[in-house]
Amino acid sequence: MKFNKGRCRGLHLGRNNPMHQYRLGADLLESSSVERYLGVLVENKLTMRQQCALVPKKANGLLVCVKKSVASRSKEVILIIYSALVRSLLEYCVQFWAPLFKKEKELLERVQQRTTEIIKGMEHFSYEERLRDLRLFSLEKTERGSHQCL
Repeated sequence: MKFNKGRCRGLHLGRNNPMHQYRLGADLLESSSVERYLGVLVENKLTMRQQCALVPKKANGLLVCVKKSVASRSKEVILIIYSALVRSLLEYCVQFWAPLFKKEKELLERVQQRTTEIIKGMEHFSYEERLRDLRLFSLEKTERGSHQCL
């Protein structure tokens, strides 16, 4: 099997990086400002902003599919689907890409809030009451707890 040099790129990390041009054999490697590694977008400035924007977007897309394709709005059904598909996406590698800004945390929390709103009979409760009744935790609290494990 031949080595695909076209798929190799250099990611220059850090602020004071001299941005050397790298070669693979005789070919110069293309530079990149962001690369995906194990499902996480790593940026050259290590801010993780693209990752923090991408995760809620994907999770909201999944939530739309659930709303369109699942007839039942019962607590049991929605919670199983949310836990398996949506919440796992929101929490994947959060210890690594950790949302730092309030806006990013609110975007993640809003996905869970939308999920609790679609459950039949819970539309008129506050978000905190829905979380308590569903035995869910705020994503922000979960994320803070996961950093303590590091």
